[in-house]
Amino acid sequence: MGIVLHDYQTTLKTRASLTGTGVHSGKEVSISFMPADADAGIVFQLFNGAEQGREFRALVSEVGATDLCTMLGDPAGEHIATVEHIMAALFGLGIDNVAVEIDGSEVPIFDGSATAFVEAIDQAGIETLSVKRRYIRVIKPVRIENGASWAEFRPYDGTRFEIEIDFESPAIGRQLFASDLNADIFRRDIARARTFGFMKDVERLWAAGYALGSSLENSLVIGDDNRVINMGGLRYPNEFVRHKTLDAMGDLALAGARFIGCFRSYRGGHRMNAAALRRLLSDRTAFEIVETTRRERGRSAEMNAVNAPLYAPWMI
Repeated sequence: MGIVLHDYQTTLKTRASLTGTGVHSGKEVSISFMPADADAGIVFQLFNGAEQGREFRALVSEVGATDLCTMLGDPAGEHIATVEHIMAALFGLGIDNVAVEIDGSEVPIFDGSATAFVEAIDQAGIETLSVKRRYIRVIKPVRIENGASWAEFRPYDGTRFEIEIDFESPAIGRQLFASDLNADIFRRDIARARTFGFMKDVERLWAAGYALGSSLENSLVIGDDNRVINMGGLRYPNEFVRHKTLDAMGDLALAGARFIGCFRSYRGGHRMNAAALRRLLSDRTAFEIVETTRRERGRSAEMNAVNAPLYAPWMI
């Protein structure tokens, strides 16, 4: 079949805005999606009232912390936290260029999934631009390990995720989600999966001044009896690993370009996702930059290697 990929970059047709609460700060935050030019990438623009502050490019080189979420910027200074769900929505729906205006230091959590961001993107609409989209194609395996945990990129004709988790809690246990990725699969199988945690950990985080906005409205919570205490139960039988897949998508969207390959992980998380992406991008023998060439009717596009400019985000 070959690789079925989009030839050209995309942005949004118009502006879309939404307001919610930061899961760690507990503060109300407003956020807007704005159309952007080709090759602009994803840029977060921090606002304090009407005054625009620092801009944060959505690149792994800008990641300042991965402890409880993925944070761009300086944890002790200006930053934007919890970017993974919004980045997963942009990645999953194929958005290359957008300016994200935000008036707080944390992206709202909404219901703990990517649903609100998907709805905002649908409201704005997607516009195809006239500039070719460049891809990072994995051409040899790259792997990192940390104890029993590991993550790796492998060559693959498409974009695929194989995510496995393993928790002692019988409410979760060992779960695997493996799938190629396109917008339809993202909407149906991944976007609605919510963040999750244990009540004992939430109480500890509250005491430390974190997770102040966490509630049963935006998180799957497992009680001391190892049962999900949310009244509505699970959205998917394996919602936990699907949310870990959503997180991985958001973290790998910080490559600065979409990738062609398979990402696999076992007992991973934000820190390991970022480390694996940095390992890939630091080895110029492990990937090449490609774009589509002409395609014949009824056939998938062929890919052609192109030179990456020195200012390109993957030249970190």
